[in-house]
Amino acid sequence: MSLKARITDDMKTAMRAKETARLGTIRLLLAAIKQKEVDDRAELDDAAVSSIVEKLIKQRKDSISQFQAAGRDDLVAAEQTELVVLQAYLPEQLSAAEVEAAIVAAIAESGAASAKDMGKVMGLLKPRLAGRADMGQVSALIKTRLAG
Repeated sequence: MSLKARITDDMKTAMRAKETARLGTIRLLLAAIKQKEVDDRAELDDAAVSSIVEKLIKQRKDSISQFQAAGRDDLVAAEQTELVVLQAYLPEQLSAAEVEAAIVAAIAESGAASAKDMGKVMGLLKPRLAGRADMGQVSALIKTRLAG
């Protein structure tokens, strides 16, 4: 079953169970998927759907930090609920050791020697780790590896 089909099935289940918060989040996700399909005039595969999920998760995390800074705990709770629902659609996250091993392998494979070569390493890692690791953290780890 494709990821999009799973999301649609989950929407139907949430409707039947009258889970309004979960249903709203899933509908938001399906709307984002549909918008991308209309824009691209193509059916999205699981990788494209995962990238949309990642984008929505990043938006939720940004919103949470903004709402916490403003002291809006009611909005923080709503965003965290949406975040939990969205994270269920990402593939299992890699452990820190697995990410570190992938970085070491990519540095060796690309022959990167300094921070100037960071783009080569990121180019190799992005397709391998997409959806399974926070690319911002991966970038920071690569920077420290190449700097030292």
